[in-house]
Order: sequence, then structure tokens, then C-alpha cells
Amino acid sequence: MFYVTNKDKLISVGIALSTVLVLFLLAATFKTQNIGETIKTSTKSSKLLPIYNVDTEENKVALTINCAWNADDIDLILETLSKNQVKATFFMVGDWVEKFPDAVKKIYESGNEIANHSESHPHVNNLSYEKNVEEITKCSERVKEITGKPTALYRGPYGEYNDTVLKAAEASNHIVIQWNIDSLDYKGLTGEQMWERIGPKLEKGSIILMHNGTENTALSLDTLIKNIKEKGYELVTVLDLIYKENYTIDNNGVQHKIK
Repeated sequence: MFYVTNKDKLISVGIALSTVLVLFLLAATFKTQNIGETIKTSTKSSKLLPIYNVDTEENKVALTINCAWNADDIDLILETLSKNQVKATFFMVGDWVEKFPDAVKKIYESGNEIANHSESHPHVNNLSYEKNVEEITKCSERVKEITGKPTALYRGPYGEYNDTVLKAAEASNHIVIQWNIDSLDYKGLTGEQMWERIGPKLEKGSIILMHNGTENTALSLDTLIKNIKEKGYELVTVLDLIYKENYTIDNNGVQHKIK
């Protein structure tokens, strides 16, 4: 069988094929551009994160103590830290600093680290950027009045944070610190129960959360410190544990040094 074609028909077919090819190339280009834009946007809007623990080869961990209630046990806590030759990081609420300036002074003069836990212990995720900045700066100013130094580390009350909180802390020259081990001491756990939580989770670069003003924290601290040391770890302050520059924080809140 023979198919009869003519010049006009060949030209029409050629034009049609060319049009399809051009449309295909345009679609491919558009898709590539959109993928690039999506990746770029995703990178820009990636969630900010605080430091939960540190990726380090050193056998170091940090003990942090939130101060928001009374100061009845501060002398015993400091005595225990001194006896064991370790330092801790105390995250203080501004209201607490105002009520117990002598305790703040003792903590500072004993060589322990003082950090920021907001001015009034609010739910910071419900606050505006400006109000978060105010909460951080007021507490820092109170500490500076007593110690001569502003705070450099911040932990939101209740462990709360969002992008607004983190941006407010950054603008206030504070590094936001969480924890990867919670002792749950504020629930009235005994020292043995606290160790059952802390011991199995301990690793290089861990940050441990505790509180003063609880039922058993001060009384159990000596045993907990000795147990941590027996596992081969050195207790240091948070600023001695974390990287201050050239670092990244992964999606799990682990801080890594950029090599």
C-alpha cells in the first residue's frame, strides 16, 4: 500500500512536531526552576532550634539547675559542688534574682555559671518578639547588677521555644540551651529514681536538667555527681561544653562543630 503526501502536509507536520518539542523544553525548564525555588524556600524557612546536647569526643557533661522557687537549699548545693570539685550552670528567673540576691552572689563567687531563665517565668510561646526580648534583657540586667556580668545563655520557662523566642534570644546575644536528660526532680523523685533516669542516658556532651527548691535534689546531689564521675564523665559548665562559634545544630538539637 502507498501513502500519498504533499509538501504542505509535510510542512504542517514539521511545525506541529517543532511546537511540541518547544513546549516540552519550556515545561522542563519551568519545572527545574520551580524545584530550585522550592529548595531555596525550604532552606530559608527551616525551623530554628536550641542546643539540647553536644557532639563531642570529650567525656564531658553539663549539670544545669533551674532556679525559680525558693533558695533554702542553695548553701547545701554549693557545698556539695565544692566538695566534689565540680561546677554547675544555674538558670535563674529574674524574680528569683530579685528575691535572693545573696544566693546569686554566693553562686557567682563560688565560680559556678549563671544563666538566664526569663524575668517572670511566663509561657514565652504566647509572647510577642518584643516581650520576649524584654523578658530576657530584664533578667540579664538583674544578674549584671549583682555580678557585674550579663548572662549569655537562655532557657525558656517550661522548656518552651519557637522561632520568635529563638530570634529574640539571638537579638539579645543569648544562646538558647535545652537538655537531653531530665531528672524529673521537681516531681519529688528520690535520688535513686533520678539516677535510674540519668544513668542509662548519659553520653558525651549530655546536658542534665535539675531544679533547686525540690524535695530531694540537694540531698541527692552528692550521690548523683559521684555516680556520673564513676561512669567516666567530667562535669563542666554549659559554656565550657558547647561550641561558641563555627557550629551547626541538627534536627535533633545536637550541636556539631564545623570542621
